[in-house]
Amino acid sequence: MTDFLIKGALGILTGLPGAAARAEGDIRVRGSVIAEIGSLAALPGERVVDASGAVVTPGLVNTHHHLFQSVLKAVPAGMNEALAAWLRLVPYSYWDSIDEAALRVSATIGLAELALSGATTVADHHYFFSDRYDFDPVDVLFETAEQFGLRFVLARGGATRGRSFDGDRIAPLPVEPLDRMIASVEAAVKRWHDPSPTAMRRVAFAPTTPTFSLHEAELQEIAAGARAMGVRLHSHLSENMDYVDYTLANYGKRPVHWLAEHGWLGPDVWFAHLVECEEDELHLLAETGTAMAHCPQANARLGSGIAPTDRLHALGGTVSLAVDGAAANEAADMVSALYAAFSLHRAQKGVGAVNAETILHWATAGGARALGFESIGTIEPGKQADIAIFDLDAPRYFGQHDRVLGPIISGGHAHVRASFVAGRQVVVDGRLPWLDIEKLAADAARVVARIAAPQEEGRLGANV
Repeated sequence: MTDFLIKGALGILTGLPGAAARAEGDIRVRGSVIAEIGSLAALPGERVVDASGAVVTPGLVNTHHHLFQSVLKAVPAGMNEALAAWLRLVPYSYWDSIDEAALRVSATIGLAELALSGATTVADHHYFFSDRYDFDPVDVLFETAEQFGLRFVLARGGATRGRSFDGDRIAPLPVEPLDRMIASVEAAVKRWHDPSPTAMRRVAFAPTTPTFSLHEAELQEIAAGARAMGVRLHSHLSENMDYVDYTLANYGKRPVHWLAEHGWLGPDVWFAHLVECEEDELHLLAETGTAMAHCPQANARLGSGIAPTDRLHALGGTVSLAVDGAAANEAADMVSALYAAFSLHRAQKGVGAVNAETILHWATAGGARALGFESIGTIEPGKQADIAIFDLDAPRYFGQHDRVLGPIISGGHAHVRASFVAGRQVVVDGRLPWLDIEKLAADAARVVARIAAPQEEGRLGANV
């Protein structure tokens, strides 16, 4: 880590709302912190980072992922299925094939994809924990993230009750008693969690779903347990009408109101999806500071719909952006998520639904707030130097009058000239210098061939 000056950018998108969304000039970084912004001359011996022809943004914050799914992209059986069938045919059919080696390869793929699209902070929701494992997924994921130098939040999932699906080829989904789940989260917190404002590693308590994966009587104990440990609470919620129908049928309430009775709302809680939310639920989320991890691509890919993200934002609620698992979103990078959020809301609701600066705010400041990182998410003096520099040297950006918006409104493959986390460089000229991409491609092909073979044999056997 050295002091440096980012100089010559076409423009700066700060991640701040309103008129403060843009800035001009240069950015001086001292140690891990942004020190100055403006027309700055290099100091004697100061390293200069050339940002000419590029746009500078805060490092992007991905608030919901499933890294184990990076070796489950485009599984044929699930490509044209909605959520419930897709769960059965993809993650729930393959979970027991993801051993330690496969998880390391899968996490490396996912984190590389994210880092090379400008992400500097990643929250991964891992929800398979089995007594059949001879490894701890928590350790594997943290160790892999450490190689990248990204900020990493492990949302430790799991279930105390499983869901049953038709078919005898699906290994029973792993469940664990509540006391064991709490003890495992406590162990992860003790080993990995850093509560400091500039933490690189954190843990959250994240049962897979409060609806299908827990007993109602366990909800309050889990919420209280998370708060006693000083960690945030996370889960999937209201991804489609299955969640709503379930809570209405069993408890006479929609999901957000039901969870409000059990201590599952608050500024230390964030939920993925929230596609099916009515107006009174959105008001309650905004009033309590409960955050949304908006997953536009996966929700579109599975036909679940488009979340009322713009409405929660208008109510003053906390909105963040996420790519979700690659098994339901084969372009699991943050630039694709930016473009999807920008285009899908406008397609459904009109051009007034969102603008590009708001989308970037969700992916930066909104993500930082959702994850409880007060020191990142914006480019302003005093904040941590989590920064991405996007090249605009591809034809897709040529001819644009407002070139600063290119990384958000143009989609496609991003070229990150450089990125930094706490002042340490992660991406160098569109590459991760330490990562052998050719080897990773070969490792991925080997893992896919191995885990796909038993499924293919089963299908062939069924047709004999």
